[in-house]
Parts: sequence; structure tokens; C-alpha cells
Amino acid sequence: MRDAVGSQSARGWRVAVAAPAAPDFDAACRAAGGEYYRWDAARQPGLSVVAELPALARILRVERPDVVHLHSSKAGLVGRLVLRGRRPTIFSPHAWSFLHGGTITRAAALAWERVAARWTGVLLCVSEAERARAVGARIKAPAEVIPNAVDLASYPPFTAAQRDAARADLAVGSAPLAVCVGRVTAQKGQADLLDAWPAVRARIPAAELLVVGDGPAAPALDARAVPGVRFVGRLDDVRPVMAAADVVVAPSRWEGFSFVVLEAMASGCSVVVTDVDGMREAIGGGPCLPGALVPPRDPPALAEAVARRLADPALVDRKAVRRGRGHATTTCRRRRRRSPP
Repeated sequence: MRDAVGSQSARGWRVAVAAPAAPDFDAACRAAGGEYYRWDAARQPGLSVVAELPALARILRVERPDVVHLHSSKAGLVGRLVLRGRRPTIFSPHAWSFLHGGTITRAAALAWERVAARWTGVLLCVSEAERARAVGARIKAPAEVIPNAVDLASYPPFTAAQRDAARADLAVGSAPLAVCVGRVTAQKGQADLLDAWPAVRARIPAAELLVVGDGPAAPALDARAVPGVRFVGRLDDVRPVMAAADVVVAPSRWEGFSFVVLEAMASGCSVVVTDVDGMREAIGGGPCLPGALVPPRDPPALAEAVARRLADPALVDRKAVRRGRGHATTTCRRRRRRSPP
């Protein structure tokens, strides 16, 4: 978001961001040239919408924007209810809300998205799979695909010296190390990785797993005290952790297009990811993948893929890792336009 605000401000646009409070986020927005409004929106739809609707409406009355860009399902719900097409509206789902939850929740979310499409000027998807979901679900809004991207200059491949220093700082020594980075929630699948970890340790007793990030599921998962697993909380810079890793694991149950996987590949890391929307596009195709693609919610398959890479470092083929960085480069430069679904 900081980069987006900075880029738009550099074009001479006046930019305002409405978002829940986060550490240093308001200062980062202003440093990038934008304005920040605290909008205390819960992550999930519910009764909180009653208070969030007038709060966002007040911000929009003050700013009187020419274009509104709504990110994720909750902002997409509240923002389109407030605007109802009265201003040009862009909506980025960042993984569709109708892909998860109970049967009633999924049906309600899908019905809402079909209705809200009439108030959506552009449906801006982060992966071709996300756009295809909209087409298959009969969400009839003009759609465009702009894949997520990372600054490749910020994620150069790590040297041996950097790897040694990172492992020393993390006190992992020479242990085979897997790293999982992301908000600790049901969506990101850390619970599945913890279910898989005893099978990994049965094959590689010295293996360690670092879970990086915070979130509502973190306390309960940490309390499980799975041997060989350490929760390190939120880090502002995950590059040193990736430098230390033998493999980066993204066990998501649903996604739009994972930034973590792009960052890992750009850094030259091998990855193990689940076959959910956006992941195939992130890692590419063909016989020489920069890691493994496994079914979601499948701890045995996840354990097998991770254990193979930790047990046999030669399996993490240098050519495949270089190909991963090359694919990250291609992905981050690609921009595709689609006609209305």
C-alpha cells in the first residue's frame, strides 16, 4: 500500500487511504505523500457493518474522491453499499469470499457479489484464476488481471555469508529449516502444516519449522507445542528468515495470488505451495518447478513434499531455483487486460 500511495502521489494525484489502525501505517501513508483516515472495519462481515457504513460515508464526503479502490471482501461490501455506483469504483477481491465458510455463508457471499457487480466499474483481479472464478460464478463486471508483484531489487538471491549470518541470528545452527510466512489464520493453512510436521520430524528428527506472522489463530496453534516448531511473531523484514530457510512453505487453503511465494522465488528459495487459485501462476509450469505443488488441506502430501526437500538438499535443484527467480521476474512484469466476463 505504501508503494501504491507513493507511485500515485508521484503522478500528481491526491491519495487518501481509509483502513484499520496498524503499527506505523498512518505515518507510512503520509510519508509516501498520502492522507490516512482510520476506519475501524472488522475483517469479516457481521453486525459491525452497521457502524462501518456511516463511518466510511463520512470519509468519502470529506474527500469527495474521483475514483474509489476497494480491497478485499469487507471493504468491497461496505464501500459498494455506500457508493452504489455514484462514483467510479474499482474492486479487488484478493481471494473471493465465497470460497470459504459454511454453506449458507458461501451462498450469501456469492449472491452479494452478483448483485454488487452492477456497482463495480472494474473488477481488478490479482490472478487469472481469480478472474476465472468470477466468470464461472456469473459475476458480471468488467474484469482486468494485474498480477501481484514484488520489487526484485529488494529480494536479491542470498549469499552463503548472508545465509550463515541469518541462521546464526535465528539460532538454528545447521538444522534443516522450513519457514512459513503469513498472517496466522485459517486461510493461510498453518494448522495443516502443524498437522504435517510430526511426519516430517519422523523422517528428519532435527528439522525445524519457523512460523512467522501474527493473527487470531496464533495463540491456539502455538499452544499445541508441536516439537520442532517455533512461532516468532510478526517481522517487519522477512528477508533474513528466507535467507536462513531450506524451503519456504505456503500451505494456504485459498488465495488470490501469494506475495510470500513471489518474495521467496525472487530470493532464490525453493517453495512448497498448495494448489489453490493463483499458486500455479506464481510458480509457473513445466517439468522444472522451483518447488512442489500439493493439494490444499492435505497434511500427508504437505509432509512428503517438505520432508523430501529437507532430507535431500540436492533435490532443491539450483537450476530450478534460478528458474523460480526468472519466473518471479516475468510474473512481476506481466500485465494482462481482459474483456468483460
